[in-house]
Amino acid sequence: MSFAELVQARYSVRAYDRTPVDEAALGRILEAVRLAPTAANRQPFRVIVLPVEGHEGELRRIYDRDWFVQAPLVLAVCTVPAEGWVRAYDRWPAAEVDAAIAMTHLLLAAAEEGLGTCWVAAFDPAAARDVLDLPNGLVPFGFTPLGHPTDAPTPKRRRSTEDLVIDRR
Repeated sequence: MSFAELVQARYSVRAYDRTPVDEAALGRILEAVRLAPTAANRQPFRVIVLPVEGHEGELRRIYDRDWFVQAPLVLAVCTVPAEGWVRAYDRWPAAEVDAAIAMTHLLLAAAEEGLGTCWVAAFDPAAARDVLDLPNGLVPFGFTPLGHPTDAPTPKRRRSTEDLVIDRR
């Protein structure tokens, strides 16, 4: 599949079956995350792979939706702000952008494997810290279920290119 086909095919999945995720596919997804570009190649993120079975109640404390606990896995991307690059001119920290790039690689690699994901940012950060037992310095950034979709994509609603691009050539 070409990159253009991949970004067109990827969608936010909100229905999964419990078929286990192939370990080789998970490895390829995590390798795509590892290779994500980050500012000064600092890689200020960690990915936590969580089994859903037996942990549904804990995971629902993080994000209380039925579909969030349908897939066999939930992946959490966390930032490590202390490891991130900071722009000298104005002290802008890049760690969250780096985590967003890593999450995007995760989502696209999963789609290439035929697996579904849905970027969840509307989670309870205090519950996430507690459930994940995060040490100081590790900040929950985003979550996604990872599994085999049982729903189908709907047409993408996006703003036009003309609305989003300022072309000053």
